[in-house]
Amino acid sequence: MDSIIDMKALLDGVDVFTTSLWLSGLLLLLVIIGVRVAFAAAFIGFLGLALFFMQKQGFDRGLITAMKTVGQIPHSKATQYALSLIPTFILIGYLAYYAGLTRYLFEMAKRWVGWVPGGLGVATVFATAGFAAVSGASVATSAVFARIAIPEMLREGYDKRFAAGVVAAGGTLASLIPPSAILVIYAIIVEQSVGKLLLAGFLPGMVSALIYGLLVVGLARLRPSLGPAVGGYTWKQRFESLPGAMPIFLVVFIIVYSIYFGWATPTEAGALGAGVVLVMALWQGMRWKQLHGALMEAAKLTVMIFAMIWGVLIYVRYLGFAKLPEAFANFITGLDYPPYAILLAILLAYVVLGMFMDAIGMLILTLPVTFPAVMALNGGVGNEPGSLGMTQDEAAIWFGIIVVKMAELCLITPPIGLNCFVVAGVAQDAKMDISVSDVFRGASPFFVADVITVAVLVAFPGIVLFLPGLL
Repeated sequence: MDSIIDMKALLDGVDVFTTSLWLSGLLLLLVIIGVRVAFAAAFIGFLGLALFFMQKQGFDRGLITAMKTVGQIPHSKATQYALSLIPTFILIGYLAYYAGLTRYLFEMAKRWVGWVPGGLGVATVFATAGFAAVSGASVATSAVFARIAIPEMLREGYDKRFAAGVVAAGGTLASLIPPSAILVIYAIIVEQSVGKLLLAGFLPGMVSALIYGLLVVGLARLRPSLGPAVGGYTWKQRFESLPGAMPIFLVVFIIVYSIYFGWATPTEAGALGAGVVLVMALWQGMRWKQLHGALMEAAKLTVMIFAMIWGVLIYVRYLGFAKLPEAFANFITGLDYPPYAILLAILLAYVVLGMFMDAIGMLILTLPVTFPAVMALNGGVGNEPGSLGMTQDEAAIWFGIIVVKMAELCLITPPIGLNCFVVAGVAQDAKMDISVSDVFRGASPFFVADVITVAVLVAFPGIVLFLPGLL
């Protein structure tokens, strides 16, 4: 009993808000030094909850209450209907890859746009955009096209850094173009409509792909040695390439059309898309080995994402008790600066964080704090536009697309850029003599393209809000 009284007396002088700041800093440190986000967030969240409840209830009862709270979170969140969308979207991409549909897609893009300067690079960008529309994972997209596009570009005399950089950057489009697993995660964390967010990502994803393509053409014009044009295809050969890629376009049409017209929920649309791809894959000769590989890869990535969500939501539960998001929102709204200047500062913070964290981990760690702050910054009431020129519902959708685009940056920025490591790993396995530094150097111009894309989406929010506004 004395130990309990002593513990309460010790903790009574501790400020909960100050403790939450120290623990949040410790969490960032753990992630930076290499601890997995899921484990680091779960540990810090449990530690924070334990300290909070010990201060209120004493050592024994506080520890038990913290353990009960932590134990309830994985079950309560795993049973959310929206989470079932993630494995179906991931499965679509792996089924398309193992069925060989990606090669048809790349061949079609090569025949139609290969004639422009840097044509194979442009074809890679558009092919990754097409594959992103059936794959919810950026890393998977980069890995797939590292096997398909880089050898083709090297055979045509492309600079190896340029070729690898195009693939690494093109893979990031899967974060934005629906079906996107990271957009689903954003919707779950901030409690927004999954369907609206998925539709909102479509036009910005196309804009981003177009800017990537223009960048490739511009670089190839300035330095023709980077990537020569590939010509010689007749119109007949171009049209002959369309049937092989049609299954991917059909799946995209089914998913977007069914969500847009309300014929299916996003989860049902994802399951329907996976079923269609499976039938087409079997029709084209997929065997049990390829099906088993697709199922196992989808399961591995799903488990990793779910573990991250569970761990971070434990941390988020603690932040709720500590009222850190509310305090940060009040701090942001109290600053005597223009709203867009404050927004720029938040986005710059994401650029810095992206150098040390992976995309999903960065978002699910920061959104519990930055999302309430941006909503408070906008300050709209009901259907009245706020200081950012949008209603609160519109601002929530728009900020989701902006922050996911910012998360794409961390996939190609050193030292953590996961897409660059994946591309380098695939290239080295295939004996292509491409190092990680080569990939980072090749991807560096696309950082500028992403900054331009974000600037366009900030300046013209209607690009983001057009499709969701039609629902």
